[in-house]
Amino acid sequence: MSEFRVPMFLRGQVVEDDWIEYGGRGASGGFEAPDPAKYVEQLPLENPMAMADLYEISFEEILDVLEALGQALDFEKNVHIKRAFEAGLVATNYPASMLKNSYTMLPYVFERETIRELAEARVGIDHLEGWVPRTLRDGRIVRIRAFGARTLHVPAGNGGLVSAITIIRNAITRSDAIIKVPSNDPLTAVAIAQTLADVAPNHPLTKHLAVAYWKGGDTEIEERLYRPEHVEKIVAWGGYASVKHVTRYIQPGLELISLDPKRSATIIGPEAFESEEVLSEVALRAATDIGMANQEGCTCARVIYVLCGTDASGIERANRLGERIYQQMMSLPEHISTKPKTFDRELRDHIDGSRMTDDWYRVVGGEENEGAVIVSQFDEAVDYAPMLSGRVANVVPVDDIKKVTDAVNSYTQTVGIYPESLKRELRNQLPLFGAQRLTSLGYACHVTSTMPQDAIEPVRRMCKWIVDEECDPEKVFPPWKAPAIS
Repeated sequence: MSEFRVPMFLRGQVVEDDWIEYGGRGASGGFEAPDPAKYVEQLPLENPMAMADLYEISFEEILDVLEALGQALDFEKNVHIKRAFEAGLVATNYPASMLKNSYTMLPYVFERETIRELAEARVGIDHLEGWVPRTLRDGRIVRIRAFGARTLHVPAGNGGLVSAITIIRNAITRSDAIIKVPSNDPLTAVAIAQTLADVAPNHPLTKHLAVAYWKGGDTEIEERLYRPEHVEKIVAWGGYASVKHVTRYIQPGLELISLDPKRSATIIGPEAFESEEVLSEVALRAATDIGMANQEGCTCARVIYVLCGTDASGIERANRLGERIYQQMMSLPEHISTKPKTFDRELRDHIDGSRMTDDWYRVVGGEENEGAVIVSQFDEAVDYAPMLSGRVANVVPVDDIKKVTDAVNSYTQTVGIYPESLKRELRNQLPLFGAQRLTSLGYACHVTSTMPQDAIEPVRRMCKWIVDEECDPEKVFPPWKAPAIS
């Protein structure tokens, strides 16, 4: 039985017709959405020339609209956002306190100066506004401008902020967006789009936004839509299977910008044990990196390497840190972290197994599926480390940093490090193994949209970098005068 409906947003028009039923993720969360087969031809632009209206507005006007949109996303006043929140209670794994916090944060994401910083840092406003000239060594003048593209977005469902960032990126690059909403966050993008239509009806930013749901892997829809004549770029977030599936459609004229699944890690130096006060602060920072959003994000800490040694005193320090992290995690505010709504049964079996092998592991907590810290009694992570979720982390004592670098690979996104001196020591090494972001311990999940993401610059890649060349024969040697080569 369907528990809510997900309208389709077609460039300013809301479609609430031709409903068909979809199952949600897990046992609940079923919903209805308009039949995508009936509307798939209306999702892309009929003609790329329709994007010309985006170049008739200034960047300041784009900021005006986005700022007004952010102010209108007030959780207490916006009926669209309220409906998205209610749907999220059914569709997501987030408890109410945490889910509400993500929606109350939406207006801050749309702050004018934050968006300006994003555009300047990641693209350059001068390139977004017009043709930027430069005279090259051979005398030619090149003028370069960043144009938007016809883009299809497949955002992740681990929080409504992803939909907000997607819409902001689309607006500042003057792109045309089709957003395929995820089943575990089915209404946020629609709610933001409906609010945009309320504050800026018939505006170019509104007319270049389409939001719809179809089941991932529906070849009837995707083979008609994922084509170069309709879409130039696909921005795909999410799990391995969903990103891998999209690659089947990539061809000349259709580029994939992949923000694919990642894991994160933590490195704590021996300085953490200098005093009880320092140990408590380090434990709080680590607990925050583990527990934020109930460990749903790829930035969350899971395996924590501690440079404390593996002799008896080193193992004792690791156990003490594990206990302190658990205590701090249980004390985190509810809008940051709570007991998970659901808990993986297979993971629970593994934890129970580790609890019975105390020569190898010491398990702190976890009896009530509230989260746990597993402290390895030797220098290896648990063999089920990829499954760690629901506020479950593994503390691993090590003698030297080589054990950590061996565990870093191309799937490693964020590495939280303490202290700062250790981060400076490692920042030229860890990227060689695959690490993509190094941050201060406690800030792994405190991400800003103004930085690169997953070791790429997705906003720059969303743009088409167009070159206008001027070659004066008086300044640039003309090829027609080149002598023949004998």
